[in-house]
Amino acid sequence: MAERFARAAWSGIAEPGDLVAGVVVRALGAGPALMALVERHSRSRVLDSLATAGVDEVKPSVLATALERWMPRLTAGSALSSLRLAARCGARLVVPGDEEWPGSFGDLGEHEPLALWVRGDLNALNRMSHTVSLVGARAATGYGEHVAMELSAGLIDRKMGIVSGAAYGIDGMAHRAALASSGFTAAFLAGGVDRFYPSGHDALLTRITKVGAVISELPCGSPPTKWRFLQRNRLIAAASKATVVVEAGSRSGSLNTAAHASSIGRPVGAVPGPVTSLSSAGCHRLLREYGAECVTNADEVMALFTPVSDNEPRLDTPITQAAAGPASERRQQHRSSDEVRLADALSSRAPRLTADIAKRSGLSISRTSSLLGSLSLAGSVVEGSAGGRR
Repeated sequence: MAERFARAAWSGIAEPGDLVAGVVVRALGAGPALMALVERHSRSRVLDSLATAGVDEVKPSVLATALERWMPRLTAGSALSSLRLAARCGARLVVPGDEEWPGSFGDLGEHEPLALWVRGDLNALNRMSHTVSLVGARAATGYGEHVAMELSAGLIDRKMGIVSGAAYGIDGMAHRAALASSGFTAAFLAGGVDRFYPSGHDALLTRITKVGAVISELPCGSPPTKWRFLQRNRLIAAASKATVVVEAGSRSGSLNTAAHASSIGRPVGAVPGPVTSLSSAGCHRLLREYGAECVTNADEVMALFTPVSDNEPRLDTPITQAAAGPASERRQQHRSSDEVRLADALSSRAPRLTADIAKRSGLSISRTSSLLGSLSLAGSVVEGSAGGRR
C-alpha cells in the first residue's frame, strides 16, 4: 500500500514522460524516492542511493534541476486529495506489477508511466494487447470520418479493440463506431479522468466507461495542457499493436503519435486522401517520406501485424520529425518542451508569479525565471510587478 500511495503521489509530482523521475523511481522504489523528497535529501545523497542501486547515468546537474522542479509540487495532502477525487468518480489506481498492468508499456523504457488512473471495465487493461490505435485530425472532413467509422467497425468485427484520444473529429468517430459495433474501446486523456475532456464528449466518454476504459497517467484534478497531450500520445502508441493515422494535416498532433509508435517499433499505417485535400497532407507525408504503410480497409490494417521477412524492404527512416515540417519551417515554429510547458502555465488575462508558474508547469523556479526573461525579450511574455502573462 505504501508503494501504491507513493506512485499516486509521484503521478502528480512529475510531469508525464519525466525521464529522471522514471529512473529514480525504478531504481529506488516509489516509496523511498518519495521519502527522499519529503526528507529533503541532498543531491549527493540521492546520487549515492542511485549508485548503490547500480544507476550511474544521472548527472548531478540533471538531478539538481529535477529536484528543483519537483519540490514546488510536494504539498501535503495532494495525493490524498487525488485519491478522494478518484474514489468520488469511481476511478482506480493501477501500477506496474498489478495483474492488469499493460505489458506493452514496458517498451517505453524509462518513459513508462509511473501509474495509471482508470475508469471503466475492470478487465479493460487486460484487453489492450488486442487493439489498434486510430488517430487523426480534430478538424476532420466527412471523408475522414467515414473512413474512421469503416476501419473501426471492421476491426471490431475482426475481434480487435480501438484505442484513441477522445478528441473531436477522427478520434471521436473511431470510439463511436466501436461502441456502435458492440466492441471494446479505450480513451487516453491528457488530464484527470474525473473531468472529461473535451466537455462536448462527456456523454461519449461516459459510454466508454461502461464497456471499455478511460485512462490517464495524471491524477484526478489535473487539467489538460498542450505538453500533456503530446506525452499522452506515447501511451496511445504503446498500448496497441499498430497505429493508423486516418486523416491529418501537415502539422497534426496525430503525427506525433505516429512518431512515438515508430520509435518503439510499432507498425504505422496511413490512409491516403484526395491530393487536393490539406486534411490529408500529413498522411501523404507519412507515406511519401517516412515509410508508413498505405491502408484503406480493416484487412490491410490487420496485415500491419505480419512480420516483415528479411528479403523485404524495411522502414529505415524513423518518423521522429514527421510533425515538424521543412527545416526552415521548423526553425521558425519550433519551441522547446520547456517553453511549451511554460506557455501552458501562463494566463493571457491575469499575471502569475514565478513560483506559481513553476508549480503549474513542473519546471524549477530558476528555469522558469530564465525562460520568462528570454520569452519576455522575444515579446511572447509580458512581465510586470504582479507577475508574467502571455
